Amino acid sequence: MATASKKLDTFDWAGKNRQGQAVKGQISASSIIEAKNLLRRQGVSTTKIKKYAKPLFGKNDKVTAEDICVMSRQIATMLAAGVSLIQTIDMIADGHAKQSVRKMLTEIGADVKAGNPFASALRKHPMQFDDLYCDLVATGEQSGALETIYDRLATYQEKSEALKSKIKKAMFYPIAVLVVAFIVTTILLIFVVPQFEEIFGNFGAELPAFTQMVIGLSRFLQDYGAFIGAGLGVGIFMFIRQYKRSAKLRDGLDAKLLKAPVIGEILKKAAIARFTRTLSTTFSAGVPLISALESAAGAAGNAVYRKAIMFMRSEVSAGTQMHTAMRATTVFPDMVTQMVAIGEESGAVDEMLDKIANVYEREVDDMVDGLTALIEPLIMAVLGVIIGGLIIAMYLPIFQMASVV
Repeated sequence: MATASKKLDTFDWAGKNRQGQAVKGQISASSIIEAKNLLRRQGVSTTKIKKYAKPLFGKNDKVTAEDICVMSRQIATMLAAGVSLIQTIDMIADGHAKQSVRKMLTEIGADVKAGNPFASALRKHPMQFDDLYCDLVATGEQSGALETIYDRLATYQEKSEALKSKIKKAMFYPIAVLVVAFIVTTILLIFVVPQFEEIFGNFGAELPAFTQMVIGLSRFLQDYGAFIGAGLGVGIFMFIRQYKRSAKLRDGLDAKLLKAPVIGEILKKAAIARFTRTLSTTFSAGVPLISALESAAGAAGNAVYRKAIMFMRSEVSAGTQMHTAMRATTVFPDMVTQMVAIGEESGAVDEMLDKIANVYEREVDDMVDGLTALIEPLIMAVLGVIIGGLIIAMYLPIFQMASVV
C-alpha cells in the first residue's frame, strides 16, 4: 500500500556543483535536511539554504486555468514523444517560471513516485483539476492510452479557454467602456461644471434651460454624490454576496441573460458548444454516456442548459435515445438534434458532437467579432453625445451673449 505524500515546502539554496562552479536555485522538500540530501545526490554542496518567503507585494503567482491548459499540452506532447510520465512531470516542474506551478507539480510527482495513480495525485489539487479532468486521466490510465487521452484533453482545454476568452470579450468590453464614460461624466459634473457656474453667476442674465438642467444635475451630485456612491457600493457588494450564496439567484440570472438581445444568442451558442465539446471528449475517451452527460452538464456554464442536460441524462438512463431526450428539452436547435440522431444511427456520436462544437464555436467567434464591430461606433456616438452635450450646455450662454453683442 502506497504511503501518503508529505507536505512539501520550497527552499531557496546556493552552493557549488561537482565542477566547483557557484550555482543556486529552488527545490521542494519536506524539510531543510531532506532538501540538503536531495541536492547532495545531485552533486551540489550547499553553502546556504532557507525556506522560500513569498513577497508581500509582487506579481500574482496563482495557478491559473491558462497554466493548466499549457501544462496539459506539454504533457500530451512529451508522452507522445515517448517520455515517461514521471520524467515529464519533473521536466515541466523544473522549467516552469511560476513557483506555485513548480510546487504543485513537485507534489504531484512525489505522489506518483510513491506508487499512487496519476489521477489520484491530481485529485489532491481540486482548485486546479476538476472532476472532469481527473476522470479523463483515470480513464486513460485504466485503458493504457494516457497519451491519447491527454492529447484530447489538451485540445479540449485549448478550445474551452478560447471560447471563454471570446465570451469575456463580448460581456466586458462594452461594460468597461461605459464605466469609463460614467466616470468621465461624473468628474465633469462635479469638478468642471461648478467652475462654469461661478462664471455664469456674474452674467446677471437668465441661463438657457439646458444649461440650468446640467447645473442642477451638477449640484445634485455634489450634494448627494457620496451617498449615491456609497449606496451603489453597498448594493453591488450585497448582490455579489447573495449571488455567491443563492443558487436560485444564479439560475434566475442565467435564464434572464439568455433572453438578452444579442448577448443571449451568444451565450446560447456558447453553452451548446461547451456541452457538445465536453460530451465528445469524454465519450470518445471511453467514459460511459451517463457519466459523460453528467460531466457535460457541469461544463455547459448555464443553469438552463445544465438542467436540460440532467433531464437528458435521466431519460437516457431510462432507455430513451439521446436525440429524443434532447428534442424534449426544447433548448437545443433542430440542427443539433438531427446531427446527434445521425451520429447515433451511424455509431459515430463523438465525431458528430465534435463537428457540432466546431460549428458553434465558429458562430460564437463570428457573433463576438460582429458585436465588437457594431458596439465600437455605437459607444463612440454615445460618448460624443454625453460629453458633447455637457460642453454645449456650458458654452451655450457664452454663444447667446455673443449674439446679443
